[in-house]
Amino acid sequence: MESEQLFHRGYCRNSYNSITSVSSDEELLDGAGVIMDFQTSEDDNLLDGDTTVGTHYTMTNGGSISSSTHLLDLLDEPIPGVGTYDDFHTIDWVREKCKDRERHRRINSKKKESAWEMTKSLYDAWSGWLVVTLTGLASGALAGLIDIAADWMTDLKEGICLSALWYNHEQCCWGSNETTFEERDKCPQWKTWAELIIGQAEGPGSYIMNYMMYIFWALSFAFLAVSLVKVFAPYACGSGIPEIKTILSGFIIRGYLGKWTLMIKTITLVLAVASGLSLGKEGPLVHVACCCGNIFSYLFPKYSTNEAKKREVSYYFPLKTLWRSFFAALVAAFVLRSINPFGNSRLVLFYVEYHTPWYLFELFPFILLGVFGGLWGAFFIRANIAWCRRRKSTKFGKYPVLEVIVVAAITAVLAFPNPYTRLNTSELIKELFTDCGPLESSSLCDYRSDMNASKIVDDIPDRPAGLGVYSAIWQLCLALIFKIIMTVFTFGIKVPSGLFIPSMAIGAIAGRIVGIAVEQLAYYHHDWFIFKEWCEVGADCITPGLYAMVGAAACLGGVTRMTVSLVVIVFELTGGLEYIVPLMAAVMTSKWVGDAFGREGIYEAHIRLNGYPFLDAKEEFTHTTLAADVMRPRRSDPPLAVLTQDNMTVDDIENMISETSYNGFPVIMSRESQRLVGFALRRDLTIAIESARKKQEGIVGSSRVCFAQHTPSLPAESPRPLKLRSILDMSPFTVTDHTPMEIVVDIFRKLGLRQCLVTHNGRLLGIITKKDILRHMAQTANQDPASIMFN
Repeated sequence: MESEQLFHRGYCRNSYNSITSVSSDEELLDGAGVIMDFQTSEDDNLLDGDTTVGTHYTMTNGGSISSSTHLLDLLDEPIPGVGTYDDFHTIDWVREKCKDRERHRRINSKKKESAWEMTKSLYDAWSGWLVVTLTGLASGALAGLIDIAADWMTDLKEGICLSALWYNHEQCCWGSNETTFEERDKCPQWKTWAELIIGQAEGPGSYIMNYMMYIFWALSFAFLAVSLVKVFAPYACGSGIPEIKTILSGFIIRGYLGKWTLMIKTITLVLAVASGLSLGKEGPLVHVACCCGNIFSYLFPKYSTNEAKKREVSYYFPLKTLWRSFFAALVAAFVLRSINPFGNSRLVLFYVEYHTPWYLFELFPFILLGVFGGLWGAFFIRANIAWCRRRKSTKFGKYPVLEVIVVAAITAVLAFPNPYTRLNTSELIKELFTDCGPLESSSLCDYRSDMNASKIVDDIPDRPAGLGVYSAIWQLCLALIFKIIMTVFTFGIKVPSGLFIPSMAIGAIAGRIVGIAVEQLAYYHHDWFIFKEWCEVGADCITPGLYAMVGAAACLGGVTRMTVSLVVIVFELTGGLEYIVPLMAAVMTSKWVGDAFGREGIYEAHIRLNGYPFLDAKEEFTHTTLAADVMRPRRSDPPLAVLTQDNMTVDDIENMISETSYNGFPVIMSRESQRLVGFALRRDLTIAIESARKKQEGIVGSSRVCFAQHTPSLPAESPRPLKLRSILDMSPFTVTDHTPMEIVVDIFRKLGLRQCLVTHNGRLLGIITKKDILRHMAQTANQDPASIMFN
């Protein structure tokens, strides 16, 4: 499926001769509305509103910004559908918070009436904890099952365990008494495909057969993964983190966190990892956990009916959410520990235990690894975005299945000859992190040693590298080039694909190479002044595995531009808490070097590539423009489409809706005064009029529509008026035309606004939407606004 087709969705309701609604953040302008005349009334005070309920906020900075955040007048019988949102629309945070306060106030007022109402109140209060508990249980269970299944299917490419088909290679040989120290991974119970098919364990024929079966299984897994994604859940592809960030900011993408997406992503993530593609499962696991949280939230009315409550962690992070997040992580960790997917009774994926401290002179190679990580991150972001943009704009993007098959074939053909690329990427990182001890048989630990048997096991001195180490370095250099190239082309294809593990693998390879080089330098030149104080002859001075860990963190930081959270993530993955200074030095260096080439991380770059309406809180806006410079309508635009308070008919409103594609309309007192009354959403108008025609007698096309509190006097022969004050937002956020755009952008970010109205002495001038903000920021950055807007 073409990448654009994954998102080219809209909605169409068969009303008013097929009224179609498009993007929610489009500017609310049209020539069919009322022509505004600002010369007909004097500059008197702002229209007084009913502020007896709720809180009134006033902020002043270069202009007056006012918003009366009180509850809407509610119908005795609420109209079904009013207050909900369509696909690819942005939620109204202020309205959602008002709805939640009203719900909470209503529950508290009734809880003393009966035991049942008290029970409902307690259920509502504890629903948040129940949601995170269920989410933690499901996330931990799915993560454990994905790990176990991915390990088993990865080993299936090389062979099968005859004694127990559900065992992977390592588990198959656990109970064998016929393994040797040098070949601990070989046991009679485990059979390669060459042994099963042609009966040969060694020789050219065996190698070719294993090579062919490796490619066959890789292509089969990749084809099955992309086919399931294309047919059942197109949203299951990719990492999911850019879309999750956009959804948390208030954007609606129906089905992205649904049950089909969860099921298909869980299955295809296992297949994609097992296929050997240069991708990871950590990013998609975030998507899986969010799907679990979204599905469980529908069991509780507190969250199912309020879009803002589902997104508590987006624009603000209250203390109760912090505790609930901690509790969810605790539950998930408990479940993961119970499943024990890594088989080592530990919760961390790459547990490390180094017996040598790091020394001050090692900060220099650590910083060099940070520089490498920043350069890799900048290169990867530019190359991957360029390739994804080419995929979107050429015919190549129309064949996602073929692309996945081609990438999987190239990966399998090139990966099999090199033992380090043939390995599961997680296993490769684990081997690179591991310190060389007397029980290690890897070629990375093939040192020449004169150590006698009486030496302490954990205190092995630095030794000259043997032929196995030099051969491993050559293979690691080839693996580094392979991983760099294939990751660029793999991230973004139509299968679940994470970036954490591939980036860490690239950094770990580079770090291990640098670590071995520093180790040999210290061994042969221990009398140099930088080594003399710490590296004595026969001492265990340098730990190459530590360099691999630092390099992994540096490369991941260069791609994601994370700092504090990344260091914590590496602690979680490795348990190496005592190496905080090397990790922080490398990660900060990586971020500084990467920021020199561009401040965007890979996820922000993909958000901008897809044109999602997302305002990054980290992006600074320093231009000296005013709200009047950005608002619509401009001088060359048609006048603003508005509704009047009490002198428009049902036909007038239906015609305006059918002739425009805007998401809402400001409501003013009259054409003469231009005083702002409120804001009515297109969807609410449509649903309210449809409901009134069906349920209220006497509502016809010539019926007067009234948004005022009191219905104006009408002639006796006039049809019954339609009161729509209940759907009117009486407190739309407003700014003055002289408000600096720096303040407006900050308000949009922190309050999550979808639009704000611009006034001058109480009279409506125009409107600023989220897309207007994004267009203006793109123009100030010398970018084409049309090329980055969501379609």
